[in-house]
Amino acid sequence: MGSLGSNIAESQELDVAVLIVGGGPAGLLLAYLLSKLDVPSLIIEKYPQRLAAPKAHALSPRSLEICRQFGLDTRALRRLGTPRDDAYWVNFITNLGGERIGVLPYERMDAEVLDDTPEMIHNIPQPDFEDFIATALAQTPSVELRKGVGFVSCQQTDAAVVTTVEERLSRRRYNVRSAYVVGCDGAKSAVREALGIVCEGEDSYETMMTIHFRADIRSVVGANVGMLHWILDPAVSGFVIAYDLSGNQVLIHNFDPEKHPVSTWNEALCRSVLSAAIGQDIPTEVLSWRPWILSRKVAKQYRRGNVFLAGDAAHSFPPTGGLGLNTGIADVHNLSHKIAAAHHGWAGTALLDSYGAERRHVAEVCAKQSSKNGVQIFSFLKMLGTAGTADVDEARVKLLSTIHDPGKQKDISREVEAQREHFDNLELHIGYVYGRQETPPHASHYRPKFCTGARLPHAFVSFPRAIKKPNLPALDVSYVKEFDEAECADRQFSTLDLCAPDAFTLLVGTCEGKVHRGEALRRQLGEKGVLLNVYVVGVDVAFVHQKHRSLFESEVGLSEGGGLLIRPDQHILLPLPPAVSDEHARLQVLTYLGLL
Repeated sequence: MGSLGSNIAESQELDVAVLIVGGGPAGLLLAYLLSKLDVPSLIIEKYPQRLAAPKAHALSPRSLEICRQFGLDTRALRRLGTPRDDAYWVNFITNLGGERIGVLPYERMDAEVLDDTPEMIHNIPQPDFEDFIATALAQTPSVELRKGVGFVSCQQTDAAVVTTVEERLSRRRYNVRSAYVVGCDGAKSAVREALGIVCEGEDSYETMMTIHFRADIRSVVGANVGMLHWILDPAVSGFVIAYDLSGNQVLIHNFDPEKHPVSTWNEALCRSVLSAAIGQDIPTEVLSWRPWILSRKVAKQYRRGNVFLAGDAAHSFPPTGGLGLNTGIADVHNLSHKIAAAHHGWAGTALLDSYGAERRHVAEVCAKQSSKNGVQIFSFLKMLGTAGTADVDEARVKLLSTIHDPGKQKDISREVEAQREHFDNLELHIGYVYGRQETPPHASHYRPKFCTGARLPHAFVSFPRAIKKPNLPALDVSYVKEFDEAECADRQFSTLDLCAPDAFTLLVGTCEGKVHRGEALRRQLGEKGVLLNVYVVGVDVAFVHQKHRSLFESEVGLSEGGGLLIRPDQHILLPLPPAVSDEHARLQVLTYLGLL
């Protein structure tokens, strides 16, 4: 991957398959995914250097599954982020060194979650994740990154999209000609504005300040380690994200703009708020502070012609739930195989139309859940006897009186428990179904689904005979201390690993006395340039655990020759009960690809 600063190439027009505007996590990952699908791209990033503030911190199970599918080493990612033992809890405390009034698990980091996903959630600062992807891209000659270059405008013809870009330092402009443009340029997307696409949603009345600071808080929190620390002190009303208990932290502070207008914020005010949040006098370095409004926005369209929006350019929601970054990762996963299929000629434009139709509803659900989480938890913090009390010392007295009142203990416990959905979004991460427009009744209550549009349910599998196994490193779940060495060895591969990102997959059972289905389908699709990999349960692949085999058997009818036809992005295209013919499956694949 090339990286240019002020030395722009002399040519007045460049040609590339895909122009990606924005070098954040969505843009970088999209370029990487496309490179693995043999689609070259150019990334332009208006900032010369990556911003240092940590921003997002959680990679969901689905995000890690996506990384894994494309050969990124999730074991290496786990070594970069917050250790599981430090990140397991959410604490509700008067301050970091004060009293704890409640505790909840942070997302699903229990051993049982591996029944539903091969990749437990992991916490890593966004800049570290971006660096990880950028390092992988550095070995990728089909991707070029130009920093200090911003988007100006674009024009579309039947043949191409011509984008005018500008080197910010010299103000020199030139054109980039591409088949596709993807705007990954953030919540204030210049690409979205140029397309005239508006957003739906609203701003709330809550004003927030993100304070990035460095402090060793491990001795302060003591046994109350955790990823999130919700501070009840009335001078704070917010939470600390503990990326690294020994150093890197962020405080999200819900402040009163009437009392402290944005223009009055300085390092001294930040230190005052941090002092209240920490509760002890320890060395603290204020690195930055940034105001923002609690809001949710979703673009009304994700595509106009051959220009697409992804990540924060397509949607932005409050950080309460950790859904923004992960939704962007799933956006580019969905889009990458569709652009690649069209680029290589084995798909039509209808496949590109499906991107917005599938991803926009997911964003709407996540936006609503994030806003709901924010309203509930900030209301909870304010109800603990401090709302309406201007004097901080008086408010602290009320707070302590409330949390020590025996008559209010049940109410407080109930309010803490009511926040559980905020910190367990597994259904939103891996349970969404493309094509369905309903909102899940509860974000935490995931159940495997075997219908069209659902992510293929995970099950640990082994290979009974010598066949070509998925070209991926074996899973490493040794960080889950509940497993012994033998149990870790059993958890080597997932059904998700069977899905190559450039092919459809057929997972099929056998019926005694009959030849398994799939060979004719593979041949027929191959004539159209479409790859199909076939795995026969009991022959090519076997379930490690009986509970998984029983689930697939009951849902799919494996013993009668039933199966699942799966898209390149690991979502089910078609359940194949024994009565459904291969011809019907062939037509469904060609319809999905826009070839009929």
